Amino acid sequence: MPQQNRAKNLIKLLIFIAILASVIIAVKALGLNQYLEKDRLQSWINGFGSAGPIAYVILFSITPSLFLPGLPVTVAGGIAFGPLWGTIYASIGSTIGACLAFLIARYFARSRIENLLTGRLQAIDEGVEKNGWLFVATTRLIPLFPFNLLNYAFGLTKIRFGTYAVTSWLCMLPATIAYTVFSSSLLDVLHGRVSREMIIGAALIVIISSIPIIYKMRR
Repeated sequence: MPQQNRAKNLIKLLIFIAILASVIIAVKALGLNQYLEKDRLQSWINGFGSAGPIAYVILFSITPSLFLPGLPVTVAGGIAFGPLWGTIYASIGSTIGACLAFLIARYFARSRIENLLTGRLQAIDEGVEKNGWLFVATTRLIPLFPFNLLNYAFGLTKIRFGTYAVTSWLCMLPATIAYTVFSSSLLDVLHGRVSREMIIGAALIVIISSIPIIYKMRR
């Protein structure tokens, strides 16, 4: 299983690099570089005032409940708002989204979600009963379960909402910072520039990606 997971992660990385390279080649071939200047794009977004960040946070908030991937939304936040505000807005949106899915499972869709989480739910429920916030922190930092499924699963356990919300926010923050900082300079790549933010973001992504490997080795 670990070898299969590493192979899948490698394939995903190669696909991402191939897509990014294709976009760069297409943009340059079509002469669209001038329309993808980072400063110009962010100035255009700032022209919407508070509506831009609010719309972004709302979009991110509903993503987990619909079982949609959050990474593209995080990347978009880095590109649109930069490393600092992109991280802040992505962190707010992802935390609200995780909490919303938690509350849906706890109060509105328990019977349906329980059937979906049979087997995995038992392991999560037992872990929360024994370790509480520590189990939430571990599963957030180390992706033992799919992220969106995890939000619903915790809603079916006995953990307090406040504990879940604070722990989730703190433990999702490192990955949010890493991907937002990295993506904030993606448009620079289209112009042949590699910024400091991209290097720092890439280093943080490598560190975060190594946590599950270290965890499995220690186990």
